[in-house]
Amino acid sequence: MDLQISHDEPNQRYELLVDGQLTGVAEYRVVGTTRVFFHTEIERAQRGRGLGDALIRGALDDTRASGAHVAPQCWFVAQYIDEHPEYRDLLAA
Repeated sequence: MDLQISHDEPNQRYELLVDGQLTGVAEYRVVGTTRVFFHTEIERAQRGRGLGDALIRGALDDTRASGAHVAPQCWFVAQYIDEHPEYRDLLAA
């Protein structure tokens, strides 16, 4: 299985491709220097395989590299950060 995560900055979302097929998205909006993640979705037939975790990990790593912060309004992103304390430094004040 070939996983690719790309940042579609003009549309303010991260995309997960599995074997070249769009399988998931993590959407955000920009508020100052913060990316407010409000929606994450994995194609129903692909759920339960850890793909959401891979998508959010990639999105958070890219956010860190950009110097931005995160405000998780999406429950999945909030739970991921809660379960992975190494990303808590990204949380907006």
